[in-house]
Amino acid sequence: MKNGLYSVHVDLLDGRTGKGSGVVVFRDGRILGGDAYLFYVGHYIIEGSVFKGELQVNQHTRSADVNLIFGGQSQPVGIGVSGSFTDTGGTMTGTALVGKASQIFTATLRKLADAD
Repeated sequence: MKNGLYSVHVDLLDGRTGKGSGVVVFRDGRILGGDAYLFYVGHYIIEGSVFKGELQVNQHTRSADVNLIFGGQSQPVGIGVSGSFTDTGGTMTGTALVGKASQIFTATLRKLADAD
């Protein structure tokens, strides 16, 4: 990924229903981001126009009336991702281990600002 601030829009796959969105910074191999309830911390590597990474998702704010796709866990949720990118955005797929269940998802990234 090009260093920058990106919007991220997540859709669950594999017959599950759920969406999420937030912002994420890709910078020099580090991933940092979040939304109103969750924050993400991780790392990535680049091979050509493809990237691979791992991150952990933690819930920072509880809400009884919101069903979070990666939330509600007492422990961090581990996620592996891979995708491709251009100068203005990217797409990625990933697998999250939520409790004892895997959740497969896809995400669209749109570059909002440079982070150099």
